[in-house]
Amino acid sequence: MLSVAKRAFTRVPALRPWVWMLFVSLLVAGYQMRALHLDDRLYYWLTTPAVSQWAPDSLLGRDYKVQVDAKVVGGVQNNLSGITYDEQRDHLWAVLNNPEELLAMSKEGEVLARYPLSGFSDVEDVTYLGDGLLLLAEEREHRLVVVPVPTRAGALFREDYHGLTLGIQRGGNQGFEGVGYDRARDRLFVAKEHSPMKLYEIRGLKSSLNGNFGLEIIDQQDWIRDSVFASDLSSVHFDARTGHLALLSDESKRIMELDGDSGKLISFRNLNDNFAGLGKSVPQGEGMTFDDQGNLYIVSEPNLFYRFGRG
Repeated sequence: MLSVAKRAFTRVPALRPWVWMLFVSLLVAGYQMRALHLDDRLYYWLTTPAVSQWAPDSLLGRDYKVQVDAKVVGGVQNNLSGITYDEQRDHLWAVLNNPEELLAMSKEGEVLARYPLSGFSDVEDVTYLGDGLLLLAEEREHRLVVVPVPTRAGALFREDYHGLTLGIQRGGNQGFEGVGYDRARDRLFVAKEHSPMKLYEIRGLKSSLNGNFGLEIIDQQDWIRDSVFASDLSSVHFDARTGHLALLSDESKRIMELDGDSGKLISFRNLNDNFAGLGKSVPQGEGMTFDDQGNLYIVSEPNLFYRFGRG
């Protein structure tokens, strides 16, 4: 009986090394395809008419031309992290996350003023709320802090301001990475970078600051699942003119434009060297904003500034 089993075993052909290599390569390719949502992107491209990517009301629908390409921001060595547009002052606000600092910047990427953020921790993004208020996102603590726009030189001290902490899936350097605000409907969108990627919608933030407390926190995981073709999220911008939400991915070098009500993917752009006449791909896009004319601004670590004009 043993000899019969032995003979049967010896008749099983041994797999050649190239077969094992092919098998392992297919497993790795399958994992990478799913991790980067390449299968979803392929499905989207095959099932969506090309014209829909360039709908008339699309934020990304017109041709962009690079106007400021990888400008080194003066006096900044590292950790340029977030940016927002302030239409009341017609300039930009940016943040550094180590050491924590708030910068006032021109639309050409020049630093106009610097404000140390004393006592703040790991500030990753900033958004302008209107009415002279800025919101800062502290990544590791999952904390959102509202501060008034500085009107004089000097530091802003963390103990002077209240914060909203959302202790959701905390741990490590994978917390709140991007914030964008819808002023008309008092909605704040907050992105968690990865592990897992998350998108939260917080309603009633400004009303609560004014004493009419009524916060509502919504997990927009369906939007992530259906419309985000990227491996991380690094910045968020809500566009008041279109009502659309723009999400920036550093790792995937991509901006995705979503409908601000349904989360449906409207368009996307890849920030490689084929985009808008760039000399090189944006190396590590950490912050993104649009001004009231639709011009796009991106900051990239360590200290690079980009501006793209609409054609």
